[in-house]
Amino acid sequence: MEFETIVYEVEDRVATLTLNRPDRHNAFTEQMALELSRAWTLVKQDPKVVCAIVTGAGDKALCTGMDVADVASGETNRSQDPNAMKREDQPWFKITALQNKCWKPVITAINGMVVGGGLHFVADSDLTIAAEHATFFDTHVKVGLVAGIEPVGLVRRMPFEAVMRMSLLGGSERMSAQEAHRLGLVGEVVAADQLMTRARALALMIAEHSPTALARSKQAIWESLDRGLEDGIEHAWQTIIKHNGSPDLEEGTKAFVEKRKPKWAPYTGD
Repeated sequence: MEFETIVYEVEDRVATLTLNRPDRHNAFTEQMALELSRAWTLVKQDPKVVCAIVTGAGDKALCTGMDVADVASGETNRSQDPNAMKREDQPWFKITALQNKCWKPVITAINGMVVGGGLHFVADSDLTIAAEHATFFDTHVKVGLVAGIEPVGLVRRMPFEAVMRMSLLGGSERMSAQEAHRLGLVGEVVAADQLMTRARALALMIAEHSPTALARSKQAIWESLDRGLEDGIEHAWQTIIKHNGSPDLEEGTKAFVEKRKPKWAPYTGD
């Protein structure tokens, strides 16, 4: 499948999705949002893909949110009656793996600024690695918009006040990669020239494991955040029971005993 605003590549069981509008700091348009949704469908359905990496083209930005030029053109769904807008009908809510119910693990390699709607990629990522020069800020309130969806996702990853500070300052201050790491927003900070090398190394380590076990582990953990502790544990238990029927369970134990690499079954969703 050909894309115009992203680059989609698969190598060694790892899919790499690169936001490819560096001249616009990889801001997303409606076209990019639709292409990202199609790309996540490819990730889900491709039995050769176990893990994915998301990054941005160039070294300036991962993503600076929705392209204001796209909004100003009147060609987006923003032009419709605001009272009739439904979240599930907006392409902007299908840009990440999590939003598309893609349970294959995702690493986000943050190669520069992350602004506004670009924070979705960080909030919804499983593992995050930032280049040393990366910065994080939210300009919604600066232009009269509600900082709503992204902060709700971010408050699962870092302290409440840090989210409020980012949301209410409107970009007057920028969070550094080092501060983001201290607060738990990103898991690791590396030199810019090592960003993709490290992301790929982690992806290849993940890809060694059972694709089905990885996907179901991710699903159980993320979905627990929408439940209380007891309900979350019970939901995870039901996922484990479901997984007991997977051929990977027997293969994994046999391979361990026989001291060989396991031959995992592909995973393309339930």
